[in-house]
Amino acid sequence: MSAAGTSVNTTSPLGLALDLAGTFAFALNGALTAVRVARLDIVGVVTLGMITALGGGIVRDVLLGALPPSTFLDWRYLLTAAGGGLIAFALNRQLDRLAISITVFDALGLALFAVTGAAKALDLGLGGGQAVLLGAVTAVGGGTIRDVLVRRVPTVLQSELYAIPALAGATVVVVAAALDLPGLLGALLGAGLCLLIRLVGVGLRIDAPRPPGGPEHDRER
Repeated sequence: MSAAGTSVNTTSPLGLALDLAGTFAFALNGALTAVRVARLDIVGVVTLGMITALGGGIVRDVLLGALPPSTFLDWRYLLTAAGGGLIAFALNRQLDRLAISITVFDALGLALFAVTGAAKALDLGLGGGQAVLLGAVTAVGGGTIRDVLVRRVPTVLQSELYAIPALAGATVVVVAAALDLPGLLGALLGAGLCLLIRLVGVGLRIDAPRPPGGPEHDRER
């Protein structure tokens, strides 16, 4: 049996649920960023939420040749993304009081998209290395577009652990498929590992390694 046969089928109810959960989490993240960082109006908030939620999946599907992208084939993606943006716009103060931060939603979206991106690549017959890469692209794509639109250096390029957790989560999915483990188990393990690494990195302010002799190295001397 091929690895693709044991991955999470992204067209199954489970695969769809994971993808929509990641879409909702990233929509909240993008919309909250629009409210707190860019201070946009309702159109800007919902738009940025939808771009954050759907951008990574669109990039993934284009690279896979899975056209039109899933976003435009299933109305539930657009509705979920728009709904997340509207909820964040309407309830951003309540979310503040509940101490639900942008980072938590970002970590959830990162974890869920890393595993579904890798799983879709495996479903379409790609190898393990390509699946890991596409899982990471799916996970960081929307957030990268979000940061560019609000004129920030993308998180994936400059702070905390971001791409590394996505790569780790996608790798778990590929390894689980190669070992013929149940797709749900691989997805849960991959998402859990990605979420853990991301939140620990944020909490402890751990960055990916930087080149020696750079500005931060000079400041520490």
